[in-house]
Amino acid sequence: MVLNIVPLLLYAQQDTAQVKMRELIANNFLFATRQYKLLIRNVPPEVMPKTYDVQKNKVIASDIKWWCSGFYPGTLLYLYEYSRDTAIMTEAVKRLSILEKEKTYTGNHDLGFMMYCSFGNAYRLTGNALYKAVIMTSAGSLATRYRPSVKAIQSWDASTNFKCPVIIDNMMNLELLEWAGHNGGDKRFEEIAANHANTTLRNHFRPNYSCYHVVDYDPASGQVIKKRTWQGYSDSSSWSRGQSWALYGYTMMYRFTKNKTYLQQAKQVADFILNNRNMPADKVPAWDFDAPDQPEQPKDASAAAIMASALLELGQYTYGKEKTRYINVAEKMLRSLSSSKYRAAYGSNGGFLLMHSTGALPFKSEVDVPLTYADYYFLEALLRYQKWYL
Repeated sequence: MVLNIVPLLLYAQQDTAQVKMRELIANNFLFATRQYKLLIRNVPPEVMPKTYDVQKNKVIASDIKWWCSGFYPGTLLYLYEYSRDTAIMTEAVKRLSILEKEKTYTGNHDLGFMMYCSFGNAYRLTGNALYKAVIMTSAGSLATRYRPSVKAIQSWDASTNFKCPVIIDNMMNLELLEWAGHNGGDKRFEEIAANHANTTLRNHFRPNYSCYHVVDYDPASGQVIKKRTWQGYSDSSSWSRGQSWALYGYTMMYRFTKNKTYLQQAKQVADFILNNRNMPADKVPAWDFDAPDQPEQPKDASAAAIMASALLELGQYTYGKEKTRYINVAEKMLRSLSSSKYRAAYGSNGGFLLMHSTGALPFKSEVDVPLTYADYYFLEALLRYQKWYL
């Protein structure tokens, strides 16, 4: 009988931990549903929420061409998925209706963020064929930015700073192309996504598997001109959210392609993040892993939310100690983000969920504020944990 005590204790501890995570997830969605009903009242009908100015006590909004425009309806859809609150769904449908016309936008690479985080979730939850049609049109629009000479999707238009810039964030937009190609769209979408992922893997990463933010290419020859940052501390530093985009992007590409090169890349990026000497105990990193004077640098809760969601998916494709490590770190991130240190009090923060994100510190833009995509990936990670690990 004595020999059975340890296993029984382990099972009891595991069960207790699962109960606590169920409670944490339920608490977060109850809070988020109430909090977002406040945000709904604070946002004019023809724009999307972006952040919150605490000094002015005002929600800062963006037009629908802003790269973050899909996160608000996407977050509402995640809230509806958990709560089935019809008032939340009504608001999501309203916001989708004003966003739909951006399906033909070709001004930058952000159609995945804009149209897949919104209409992708809408189609997944409703099966509405009109939403699928929007996704397909959006994928076609994104594909117009593919540059065969570079074998990548050009992120921004040419400027005095860049000729053909490709940023690590662009890995996230490949989900739109992959989904469309796998669900009745042009198979060329999948080819473009794979080519872009391969070019990025070849040119964006350093030997330690950290990544540059921007790689600029010669549009004629396809050769690399320079490797820089736009939002990080320096050209050679590891901008935290950029590392999270890389982790999420290659994990997602493995989901669609089952190409083990992408899985290996995701695991190596994860190792860089998790082993980083500047990753704090609460697993919510500063805005750049290499910025000096840590831990005094501003945090980026959005980076942690994205990392948590990506690590939970990476746990689906790994085994043993490796899998356990990814899940445990993601859980730590979610517990930290759910604490009063990062999650706003009800009625505060303009209606946003998370505090202490950093958008673009070098430009003194969105520093230590709520950001719409931090909320989106936070709820996504909570739903993934519930679906896969409870």
